[in-house]
Amino acid sequence: MDLSNMSSADLRNLQEQVKRELKQRESQDLAKAREQILAIAQSVGVPLKDLVGGAAGGGTRAKTGSVAPRYRNPADPTQLWTGRGRQPKWVKEWVDAGKDIAGLKV
Repeated sequence: MDLSNMSSADLRNLQEQVKRELKQRESQDLAKAREQILAIAQSVGVPLKDLVGGAAGGGTRAKTGSVAPRYRNPADPTQLWTGRGRQPKWVKEWVDAGKDIAGLKV
């Protein structure tokens, strides 16, 4: 195909056609790959969930929720701290005042 003889409008039109075709082909390739993976998993008797879950990171890892707070600001009960990471300002001020952090335990 000789592109040098095409007008700018024709080139833009061709470009859009190419984009649409690539998108369609990628979708078809993805669907075909999924079918092949599912067929392989079924042929060896492995649930697809186990196959995909175990592939990344060498095993499945349980998702953990948020950590429960262990400390509460007595001056403002809405301020909580889990005890992890950097101490909040109110905890630092409490400790700097010579008070025991155990006094903040929930």
